[in-house]
Amino acid sequence: MHQTRAWTAGAAAGALVLAACGGGAGADGGSETVTYWLWDANQQPAYQRCADDFEAAHPDIDIEIEQRGWDNYWTGLTLGFVSESAPDVFTDHLSRYPEYVTRDLLLPLDAYVERDELPLGIYEEGLADLWIGEDGHRYGLPKDWDAVGLFYNKDMTEAAGLTEEQLNGLTWNPEDGGTYEDVIARLTVDDNGVRGDEPGFDKNNVRTYGLWLEMPVDYNHGQTQWSMYAVANGWQATDRNPWGTAFNYDDPAFQETIAWWKGLVDKGYMPSLAAQTGLESPDQLAAGNAALITHGSWMTSSIFGYEGLNAGIAPTPVGPTGSRASMFNGLADSIWAGTDSPEASWQWVSYLASPACQRVVGEHQVVFPAITEAWETAQEEFAEDGIDVSPFTDHVEDGTTFLFPITGNAGDIAALMVPALEAVMSGRAPVDSLTGVNEEINDLFR
Repeated sequence: MHQTRAWTAGAAAGALVLAACGGGAGADGGSETVTYWLWDANQQPAYQRCADDFEAAHPDIDIEIEQRGWDNYWTGLTLGFVSESAPDVFTDHLSRYPEYVTRDLLLPLDAYVERDELPLGIYEEGLADLWIGEDGHRYGLPKDWDAVGLFYNKDMTEAAGLTEEQLNGLTWNPEDGGTYEDVIARLTVDDNGVRGDEPGFDKNNVRTYGLWLEMPVDYNHGQTQWSMYAVANGWQATDRNPWGTAFNYDDPAFQETIAWWKGLVDKGYMPSLAAQTGLESPDQLAAGNAALITHGSWMTSSIFGYEGLNAGIAPTPVGPTGSRASMFNGLADSIWAGTDSPEASWQWVSYLASPACQRVVGEHQVVFPAITEAWETAQEEFAEDGIDVSPFTDHVEDGTTFLFPITGNAGDIAALMVPALEAVMSGRAPVDSLTGVNEEINDLFR
């Protein structure tokens, strides 16, 4: 049975390191089992390979991997915390860990990092710092990063007379949508075969949408939906990042972006909120119901794996700032503060963040590992399969990324923003209604 530790973060670090030094893995001559959770089934083979390699080097530690789908992952984790049966180690998300820190659910890693002289400069710039809590303690080691791009159906773009050069050089603005909206309109086709930029287009009977709308139930700061447009329009989510205490959903640069995005629905270029509920945009791209979707780099292998889909990737459009933009998100592995195996869990976490494991992850070409040489390996593996992932990697190399907003009150913010955005996108509320919601959100920090 796991035992809950209700300690302060600083005390937890010192106490657990002392416990580790007093009796590490296999101290009684037997083996120790470390449970590890992740939510992406596509990544499980890579991490199983890492587990096999780790166990070969640590015969006194067994790694037990459990994969759960995103929708069930966080609910299961919460239940595990409550019932004192959470996994020893789990894949953590920037939107979740601040709340876990305030509830003393995560083991601070500072003392372990210092003891083992773990190098933090091997990771892509900025990733390691994301996992330092507001209290100054570290709660995770970087595992990967992601960016956003445009996935499209090559057969459809070619039929529309669009070239890859055009798709790679799109521009956008909130007034008329720029060449980006021109392309979306061109790719939209009604039931009579009339395109969105042609006379007689019937917006009420659309066969193929130029761009698919996908609004997840759990709020993700518009990561793959609208954040890239808003930031390219000069907007920033919070007063500072990380640990901002004031959001900017009242900023005209944000609201005019959302108004343009909603306009795509009104014009028939993007499905309504009701029409997309419960549907995944990659499935709609593969089924021919959409010609273009915006999504994260972690979906590359899945999208290119659809039978019959001739897929391509283009970068996000250049906005009024003169630059492209993409949210830069990085996952990490964290240790539950209630683990019975702190030292063994640390050994596994530090291995997950090592060049040895991240090279394996890169070779499996599902995500971009946090270590630069490892994500370059992934890029090379994709290229060998004829997949150009530069629309993602160029964001990192060109410095056009912006950080996932890291703040407290994530659950309360989602509870306010999800229905507010749904109201706007369904036409039940005007865009400027988000100003009042912004005030409610900022009141959470006062």
